[in-house]
Amino acid sequence: MRKKFTFMTAAALILGATAVSVEAADRRYPIAYVQKIEITDPSGRTSWERKDFLSCDDVVLTDEDVRYALRHMRRVSWRAYDPENTDTTGCEGEAIVTFKNGKILAMGIEPNGRISTGEFYAGMKPTASPPNFYECDPCRKRKMALLKDALYRADERRLKRFEAEGKIPPGEAEVRLRKARTEGNKP
Repeated sequence: MRKKFTFMTAAALILGATAVSVEAADRRYPIAYVQKIEITDPSGRTSWERKDFLSCDDVVLTDEDVRYALRHMRRVSWRAYDPENTDTTGCEGEAIVTFKNGKILAMGIEPNGRISTGEFYAGMKPTASPPNFYECDPCRKRKMALLKDALYRADERRLKRFEAEGKIPPGEAEVRLRKARTEGNKP
């Protein structure tokens, strides 16, 4: 009897954990009730952007990114989100999501999965709900290939500029880029 109870308890805990992970995105913003997504700024520049490191023109927000974020974002505290204490790309895209019930969600989404939101009624009148902050680890993983490619382009711009300024020998930029790409593709 005791073995059966232990097995059933373990099974219930596993089932409960699975249910929580499936339903862990913020239930106030169900993807099934999205009426319209408007990308207001596909890749905004902030004071965090450094073009030698990453150009925001290389990283843009799409409707698909917004839908994916709504499915996978997990709420975090301001302390966990605070850009002063965490890494940020500075290439935040912005979107307005309108739901069928009239609720409007303004979202700022960074390629690294950091998301800030503000909730509004029709006519962009703020609700009583305070701004919320989210992390989206699946979003971060999904965008890493895009970020990696953008970083390669930034390296290319920087090295070609160094070559043009005579800071490195002619042809050295291409050698360094090939080496960086080869090393970056190793598992």
